[in-house]
Amino acid sequence: MAWSIADVARMSGVTSRTLRHYDEVGLLPPAWIGSNGHRYYEEADLLRLQQILLMRELDVGLREIRAVLESQVDQVAVLREHHQRLLAERDRLETLAHTVGRTIAELEEGKDNNDMVKINRPENLFEGFEPPSFENDAEVRERWPQAWEQSRRAVEMMTAEDTEHWQREATSQMIRMAEFMAAGTPVADPAVQAAVDAHYQSVCRFWTPNAAAYKGMGQHFVDDPQFRANFNKIADGLADYQRDAMVFYADARLS
Repeated sequence: MAWSIADVARMSGVTSRTLRHYDEVGLLPPAWIGSNGHRYYEEADLLRLQQILLMRELDVGLREIRAVLESQVDQVAVLREHHQRLLAERDRLETLAHTVGRTIAELEEGKDNNDMVKINRPENLFEGFEPPSFENDAEVRERWPQAWEQSRRAVEMMTAEDTEHWQREATSQMIRMAEFMAAGTPVADPAVQAAVDAHYQSVCRFWTPNAAAYKGMGQHFVDDPQFRANFNKIADGLADYQRDAMVFYADARLS
């Protein structure tokens, strides 16, 4: 059985224009093209589209999606992995929703309390905030020369799109940590440590710090004026909270 591009667009909610783009970039070619020039898709193509949409929901880029699909062997195993990631994301969002709700309640109760933590949500990205290459950090270069070189190479390979995506991700992570801090959540809390793990995994795209190096990075966030200012754009005291959470993570997971 085959479905026209209009049928697939109606079933999936993906526009015909997007489906044609997926064909043009080699991500989702149709099973065949009719004499009328219309694209037709079969069941295998619908399953492939489902996987594409799942990965898009997880914010995976089209090039990465294509690489995954072209290398996969067991579709069930891939779908099972997607399912687990979606369940983990659901749990994270539930935790975050609970935290935000608790923060709102405490903010409402403390409207007249000038000591209450204020969380800023910048609409724009941080000016001059760069990926954590520490290229000009003499201490990092001296203590971890191999890590410094790995980071330098990784940053050089980043496109403008990669950098923008990383900046948005870093901003989101900071806001998440600020919400935990505002709610008074201890750094040892599993939800906080899950957020720190996401931060550690993002750092590992540039270099893989051991326990000492990750602690050193946390301290660098506190000591370096530019990094501290970036954290304080979100909430006062966030750099210290982030560092303490990273120290706990390093002792528990990296030592």
